[in-house]
Amino acid sequence: MSDLSTRYFIDLTQPEIAAQLRRNPLVIFPAGSVEQHGPHLPTGTDIYAANVVAHAVAERMDGLVLPGGPLGVTPMHAPFEGTITLTPETYMQVVTETCVSTARHGARRCLILNWHEGNIPSLSIAADALHREHGMSVVTVQACYVAAELFGEEFGGLTHGGEIEVLAVLAYRPELVHLERIDYSSNAERGQEMDRLRRTHSYQPVLTDIRSIAPTGWYGSPEHATVAKARRMLDGVAAAIGTEAAEIFARLDAVQGGTAEVRRLQQVG
Repeated sequence: MSDLSTRYFIDLTQPEIAAQLRRNPLVIFPAGSVEQHGPHLPTGTDIYAANVVAHAVAERMDGLVLPGGPLGVTPMHAPFEGTITLTPETYMQVVTETCVSTARHGARRCLILNWHEGNIPSLSIAADALHREHGMSVVTVQACYVAAELFGEEFGGLTHGGEIEVLAVLAYRPELVHLERIDYSSNAERGQEMDRLRRTHSYQPVLTDIRSIAPTGWYGSPEHATVAKARRMLDGVAAAIGTEAAEIFARLDAVQGGTAEVRRLQQVG
C-alpha cells in the first residue's frame, strides 16, 4: 500500500504520481456539479460529496483522485442563482480528456464516481469512449445512490438538500454547512413523489426544473445532521464502493483480458 499523505492528484508531485501509477494504475474521477442547495448548503455540495467519497475510496483501493472540476450538467437548477451548467458535449469532453491524459502515463483503470444525477447520461457516453477508444477499464458508480441504499431509511432518503447531502458536506468541509438557516423546506411528500417518478428503471420523464420537485429548490429534514453521522456515512459508503468496485474490475479483467487485449481487439477490428 502507498505511503502517500493525500490521494488528491493535484496535491502530489510528479515523482509521487509516477510512482503511484506504477504501483497501481487506478484513477478515480469525481463527478459533481455547482448548483443551488437551499439556504443551508453551498453550491458546491455535489462536487464536495464526490471528492470526499472519492478520496476515502482511493485510500481503500490504493488509487489517485483526479481533479474532476466542479462543474456538471445541471440545467434543471438553472432558474436559481448560484447554478452553473455545462452542455453535455462540453462535459463529456472534459471527462474524456482528463482521464485520457492519465492513460497516456500508465493509468489503466478508471473509476468514475458521481454524485449528481444530471451527469449520468453524459458520463455513460464518456465512459464508453474511454474504454473503446482509449483502452481503459472503466466502472461508473452513482455514489449518491449508494448512500441512499445504505443510509436512506435512517436519514430520510436521497433528497435535494436533505440530510444525506448535508452529511456529505459535513464530512468534507463542515464550516460550509449552516443548519441554523433552514427555514423553508418544500413539501416532502410532493418531493418524494416526483423523485420516485424520475428514478425508475423503466421510465425517465424530463422535468423542466427543480421547482417541479421542490418549489423552494430543496426539501428534506437535515436539522439532526452531525459530524459523527457524517463520518459514519462516509466510512460506510466508501467501504461499500471500494469492495464492489474492486470486484467488478477483477471481473472485467477476467473477461476482457485487460487493457492490452482491449487495444489488440481494437486494432484487429
